[in-house]
Amino acid sequence: MADGFARTPEPPYYAVIFTSHRREGDDGYGAMANAMWDLALRQPGCLGAESARGETGLGITVAYFRDEASIAAWKANTAHLHAQQVGKERWYDHYEVRVARVERAYGGPEGR
Repeated sequence: MADGFARTPEPPYYAVIFTSHRREGDDGYGAMANAMWDLALRQPGCLGAESARGETGLGITVAYFRDEASIAAWKANTAHLHAQQVGKERWYDHYEVRVARVERAYGGPEGR
C-alpha cells in the first residue's frame, strides 16, 4: 500500500472510512490487504485512498469515491466480497464502516 496523501478533486465527493482492530498474526492478511488496495484504486469512481495501522492493531483506511454508485459497485465487487468474508473469519476482532460526503477539504500547514 502506498504511503502519503490521496490526491482528491474539489469536493463534493465521498469517503468510505474502514476502522478495524486486527487479531495477532498475518495469516495471509498482508497479501490480501495489498491486493484489495490495488483493486480499489482501479475501481471505477475511486479517487484515491489513505491507510494507517498502529502497533496495537488498530487501523484506519479511507477510500475516496466520486459518488454513491461507485461505492455500491465497490461493495458488490466479488473479490472484495471474498476479502470481507475472510476478514470476518480470520483477521478482525471488530470493525466499523462509515460513509461520509466530503463538503470541504484543504491542506496545510497553510490551511484554508
